[in-house]
Amino acid sequence: MFSSIADVIETFKRNYYIINPDVATVVYLSVMMNRPILVEGPAGVGKTELGKVIAASQGLELIRLQCYEGLDEAKALYEWEYAKQLLYTQILKDKIGEVLTGTKTLAEAVERLGHEEDAFFSTKFILPRPLLKSITSEEQVVLLIDEVDKSDPEFEAFLLEILSDFQISVPEIGTIQAKHIPQVILTSNNTRDMSDALKRRCLHLFMDFPTKEREEEIIRLKVPGVDERLARQVVFTVQTLRDLDLKKVPSISETLDWARALVILNIKNLDPDTVTTTLNFILKYQSDIEAARKNMTKIAEGIAVLN
Repeated sequence: MFSSIADVIETFKRNYYIINPDVATVVYLSVMMNRPILVEGPAGVGKTELGKVIAASQGLELIRLQCYEGLDEAKALYEWEYAKQLLYTQILKDKIGEVLTGTKTLAEAVERLGHEEDAFFSTKFILPRPLLKSITSEEQVVLLIDEVDKSDPEFEAFLLEILSDFQISVPEIGTIQAKHIPQVILTSNNTRDMSDALKRRCLHLFMDFPTKEREEEIIRLKVPGVDERLARQVVFTVQTLRDLDLKKVPSISETLDWARALVILNIKNLDPDTVTTTLNFILKYQSDIEAARKNMTKIAEGIAVLN
């Protein structure tokens, strides 16, 4: 549990994650109010990592549900362990004589067998998936519902019961109430609009790519041994590339990968040749690499200013 917004910022920094006061405020209020957070923004800005650090900074277990097209309740909620049920069926077959001892009619036999149904439809035969795990955990957990915009609208509607009442209905068993309300983080890359009903149940947070100063701070924190001038040059180059019409703009993690690679190569100062030969660390499509090379003069001029 966080004691203040400042505590959120400091705790996150100890976990190597830099956040500004706006983000820290939403995180703090989410924890104090038991309200889910819907984090929206472009891919690669650290939305998933935010959920991981919220869990790590409080010493809570992280349960992650990765969403995708076609995700249904069974894969997100629970499945029956049919193999175990089959084993119990075999045991019942072996014990059928003892179970039916004393019955004189078919009706009595059916009624006697009916009492054994609970042995086949109980929690011991349920294989919990992330949603069920999160509400039946003996301790509070952080539930990360990642890339919820990739799921179908029908699955989004199914989530509303959980986010409203933190309970799950299992037809064969009944309603299972949460032992502890999980801290819920939903992320979206804005590939489609989330419903108003879902947004009403969540605190909203939009995360964009960091400012130049913030990204330099992230590099210095996460890339030991990086030269400050090199960090400035890396951030300038990456942010210049993000302004181009690329198929996939460089994410923060790719910025860090590039900075680590340059440190391993013992690069202290960027030059056009080094940028050109290492573009594959930050750009993942050949068309994007070609676009970057066409703008190398602009990049080189900016790097020269930073020398």
